[in-house]
Amino acid sequence: MESEFVSRLIGQLPRDRRLEVPPGDDAAVLRPAPNSRPVITVDLLTEGVDFLLAGRGQPGAFPPLATPRQVGHKAVAVSLSDLAAMAALPEAVVVAVALPGRGGRAIAEELTAGVTAITAAQGVTLAGGDTNAWDGPLVISVTALGSVATGRAWRRDTARVGDLIVVTGPVGGSLLGRHLAVQPRCQEALAIARRFVVHAAIDISDGLSLDLTRLTTASGAGGLIDLAAVPVHPDAERLAALQPNAGKTPLDHALGDGEDFELLLAMPAAEAARLVATAPDALVAGTSMRPTIIGQVVATAGLRGRAADGSEQPLAVKGFDHAFD
Repeated sequence: MESEFVSRLIGQLPRDRRLEVPPGDDAAVLRPAPNSRPVITVDLLTEGVDFLLAGRGQPGAFPPLATPRQVGHKAVAVSLSDLAAMAALPEAVVVAVALPGRGGRAIAEELTAGVTAITAAQGVTLAGGDTNAWDGPLVISVTALGSVATGRAWRRDTARVGDLIVVTGPVGGSLLGRHLAVQPRCQEALAIARRFVVHAAIDISDGLSLDLTRLTTASGAGGLIDLAAVPVHPDAERLAALQPNAGKTPLDHALGDGEDFELLLAMPAAEAARLVATAPDALVAGTSMRPTIIGQVVATAGLRGRAADGSEQPLAVKGFDHAFD
């Protein structure tokens, strides 16, 4: 039953100094960091759209089936990635789930394991949440709370013409499994914000070309991508080879697949060059981040691609966009 499960979970959670009132009351009370602003974001993941749940789908399905533990990890990670895109320090999460009535207890146990593992790894406290059961599929919503120094939040509407565009790692092919093992760039964002000037930022959730267009459009500008410079993930190569009838090249996957959760940064040219020249481990020990300059912010609206021979052409904006009437 819900009451017994929640009581046991609360009893297992470590006490955290950031919580003036811990989980178990009607709401938690978070002690604000001094001289900072709160940052709040929420993401909703639904079975059949954001993941296919193991035990409820066919083995060998594409994308790969997810365990509830992986779902718990992903649900927290994607919200933390939004905090990373704002250069915010992640502090707490609140988790709400709608569990399937049949088998919901086992799913809840595994979900909790995934949630608590990533919150511990990211230094985030689980501040509370809500649990419901119904006859529908698994749904999980995570609200993440962070803090950023006053006036220092990265935004997507403040890129400047002439900025260079930096991506923090290779992209494409995430649906072969990386979409379930999201590693938010929280530490990397904080380290970059301390040492470099970043004019604007966004995380790649729905596709590099789509998310870059969101950033440049919000900034009243356009984007030019050097196609040969885009770091294509080996998974994009694999996916193109596994699905030859789809007619997509590895670069197509890199530009449009999404669920990479790398950061796109619009930076002054000198700052971008300095970031790329800095050893990633000098910023965050053990990071997989590999910053690469892939283009620039331009005055003309829209997105264009530049080939290796210097020729330019309009670039189709592709990515995932929820559709509804």
